Amino acid sequence: MAEDWIQSLLEFNLVSVLLLFILLGSVLQGLLRGASRTAGRLFALVSGGVLTLLSIVASIPLTLWLSPKVQTWLSAVVPPERDLATWEQVYYTLVTAIRDFPLMRFAVVFIISYWLIRSVVGLISAFALGGSSLLGSMVFGENRPASFLSRITGACIGAVIGGARCLMIIAVLFIVVTIFPSSGFSRYIEASPVYQQGARSVIEPLSGNLIKEKLPVFTRSVEAELNGILQRKYELIDAEVPQNIELAAAEVTKGASTDEEKARKLYDWIGSRVRYDYGKVEDYEERGIWHEQTPKDTFDTKKGVCIDYSRLYAAMARSQGLQVKVVTGLGYDGQGGYGPHAWNEVYLTEKNKWVPLDSTWAKSGNWFDPPAFSETHVPDTIV
Repeated sequence: MAEDWIQSLLEFNLVSVLLLFILLGSVLQGLLRGASRTAGRLFALVSGGVLTLLSIVASIPLTLWLSPKVQTWLSAVVPPERDLATWEQVYYTLVTAIRDFPLMRFAVVFIISYWLIRSVVGLISAFALGGSSLLGSMVFGENRPASFLSRITGACIGAVIGGARCLMIIAVLFIVVTIFPSSGFSRYIEASPVYQQGARSVIEPLSGNLIKEKLPVFTRSVEAELNGILQRKYELIDAEVPQNIELAAAEVTKGASTDEEKARKLYDWIGSRVRYDYGKVEDYEERGIWHEQTPKDTFDTKKGVCIDYSRLYAAMARSQGLQVKVVTGLGYDGQGGYGPHAWNEVYLTEKNKWVPLDSTWAKSGNWFDPPAFSETHVPDTIV
């Protein structure tokens, strides 16, 4: 094992270097401080950990009790039916997300509950113990000069503190590896024998199946809520459809008797009239400049990129009573690869299903619910 650790350091694995640096740094601190002062530091670390654990335990039932009350309280918040300023978009996105998404609401209420409880517990503890510095001086004699034996003992205590710090970092890295097992970063972490020793000997036995089996499921739930929050953001930004866009959509869909006819007419109209803005792509790819535009900007200029086509289609379709999603992900580039792309899905009542369409590619063929659409479009998030 020692040979693997040395080899890892020679290869300059940053995970191994960081963990060993923390451990050796804690030992050195203990050596310089001596036994009494290091023991005081250990006492502060342990007592702080105990207070944190107690605060977490107390926060959970409080959060469970408060969460439905917060949801009821926020139910009165309704975005105004007008164009919203940027700060209003952020505010209503956040508030409605906390109201409508359980994990988001639990996380926010839990953080606030924990902060309040931890602050109160910390103040009570400080008053009850008469101050940590005074306690350390009385119990551990921190002001005494350190002898040789005291310094050696301090180094041993420092090793314990360093080990605890390393385990905390290993636990965080273990969670990262569990969530992203196939990433290059995870493989780099697992290449560290120092990490492997801590994860296999301590973290896995302590956590059992909680992290490896439950965390990925929880992560997928979080991703689903984040996608929903992103959807809420675009719904608020594009909620107010300008009158000229609504009138144009009504004119385009005139005579259509089914959702499919309306959806296809709007697809044909946007696909044939909006031009792809290669200059916008060039500014972003070569200069890092992104020109944000609203559906109104796209409608007025008749120029845009895929996300602009999709947002304009969603705005026009929703104004005519259609249910529409904006989908982001990867699109086939025609050269064997995939690149960032956006398209739509529209719900057809008469068929009782969602169908995909890509108005950006309309000039290259039929991209309204064609066969094998999924072979060229890989969805990431639905907004």
